Amino acid sequence: MGVLDFIKNQLLEIIEWTDDSRDTLSYRYPDDDKEIKNGAQLIVRESQMVQFVAAGKYADAFGPGKHTLTTENIPILSTILGWKYGFKSPFKCDVYYVNTRLFTGNKWGTSNPVMMRDKDFGVVRLRAFGTYDFRINDVPKFLKEVAGTDQNFRLDEFADTMRSRIVSVFTEALATAQVPALDVAARYSELGEALLPIINPAMTGKYGLEITSFVLENVSVPPEVEQAIDKRSSMSVIGNLNDYVKYQMGVGMGQGGDGAAAAAAPAQMAIGFGMAQELMKGMQAQQAAAPAAAAPAAAGGIDVLTPEQAAQALGVSVEDVMASINAGELKARKIGNAYRIARAALEEFLRG
Repeated sequence: MGVLDFIKNQLLEIIEWTDDSRDTLSYRYPDDDKEIKNGAQLIVRESQMVQFVAAGKYADAFGPGKHTLTTENIPILSTILGWKYGFKSPFKCDVYYVNTRLFTGNKWGTSNPVMMRDKDFGVVRLRAFGTYDFRINDVPKFLKEVAGTDQNFRLDEFADTMRSRIVSVFTEALATAQVPALDVAARYSELGEALLPIINPAMTGKYGLEITSFVLENVSVPPEVEQAIDKRSSMSVIGNLNDYVKYQMGVGMGQGGDGAAAAAAPAQMAIGFGMAQELMKGMQAQQAAAPAAAAPAAAGGIDVLTPEQAAQALGVSVEDVMASINAGELKARKIGNAYRIARAALEEFLRG
């Protein structure tokens, strides 16, 4: 072997990397302590970026294509290495290949419940999991904050860290978006799309990554919240309460026996409530039509009734009114030997 052959073997003339792993994020080209030749060929394939690092500083970056390394296309590196008039001799430099393709189907999930404040249920605990797709969009930041100087940085080395960071950012985004628990549990796809603009600035700014798709596959809430959601759904299905009561009465009559009694109970409650409402309307109409017929207003303009007037308005006996007063159910004021009942107290009594 001649001297020229020895020197040639100590220089890198062609730099390229073929990724056959499908899970490598970054790869530091092994120079075997060799120097890069002036005019060497750098080959960068599709979905790859090359970052030069010299003297601990990030220098020039190259996208897909075939590049001849000369002073003209490595200006930052020339400045770092002090080539004022161009370089003619070989040089040492770290060459990092970064995979910029889309990494799909990565899983994330909350290991512990996420606490969030909800306007409907107060403080709620949520568990969630799903998938996300990402790509590297800021090569220097990714190498600095994530991969470091690792020669072959793979996805499995980063999966756990990425999962925890995703959950952390998801929790902050959920708190910022103030999405109600009912919507979180029922609108997975829409929520994932809505959270992307909130998640991405943090991921790009901190790690040089872009989340292209964020999918919630499941969000689980505590049992009490699930029951509240079920009740709200049931009320939406019922629709008109009067029609529902009529339907229940018809079903109960057809069943007979205990079924009829069970079905009649809510109907009776609804009818009683309706009667009370009609009674209140009648009292208000009577007051508007014949204000002079009511008991004289007390000092200060308070509208009051005697027990007899209250009994007449309610359609019951005076004894029933007095029994309610003595039991403390109907509020009244005893003045001398007579009772006076404020109309507001009577209305409150009717409302239950």
